[in-house]
Amino acid sequence: LVDLRGHGRSKDLLEDYVKNQYTFRDITADLLEVINHLNIRQAHYIGVAMGTIIIRTLGEIAPQKLKSMVLCGAVTRLNIRSRLLVFLGHCVKRFVPYMWLYRLFAWIIIPNPKDSMSRSLFIREAQNLYKKEFLKWFRLTHEVNPLLKYFKEKEINVPTLYVMGDRDYMFLPPVKKIVEEHRHSILQIVDDCGHVCNIEKPDIFNNLAIRFIRQNATLSPQGM
Repeated sequence: LVDLRGHGRSKDLLEDYVKNQYTFRDITADLLEVINHLNIRQAHYIGVAMGTIIIRTLGEIAPQKLKSMVLCGAVTRLNIRSRLLVFLGHCVKRFVPYMWLYRLFAWIIIPNPKDSMSRSLFIREAQNLYKKEFLKWFRLTHEVNPLLKYFKEKEINVPTLYVMGDRDYMFLPPVKKIVEEHRHSILQIVDDCGHVCNIEKPDIFNNLAIRFIRQNATLSPQGM
């Protein structure tokens, strides 16, 4: 498990980055540095929500490192309503408590009352971020749509499993379209589940992920 910038034990180890803004490519470069430091030739990567963008970016930077990808609650597009709310968030981010922004963000992507447990966990984890770190991550929303449009148009040659909840109203429809167009991608929809189905239905998610990883366990020629 990797703590990304501003998270977990990475919070106090990245003083060189304090004054810099983040990009998805910068954050992915951190991940690649860890991979190379550990001499990992190839691996299976599992990401949730924003983590799916980072794994997909890794596929652009170093596709030879990926044996397969499991993308849970994959972020593939922000719709008009979401972009408007994010825009409003950017307008007021200097004037309101940052946790208000995070609560807004949580309601944008997890609106269903049935998913209150996942939404509460989402918000609780945000409290572990410093305000400056949260704002740096929030600014990344400007990058999301152009980057995801590029990912949609360009498929990489890596087996990919999307695991999505059937109530993930924002991200499930575009994932369906991607899977229809990409030859190396498959989709598993988890019933009665929202955006973070690894939390809401962990046993189902684990079984799907483990089965997919085993199916793609042979080391590919580019990683040998």
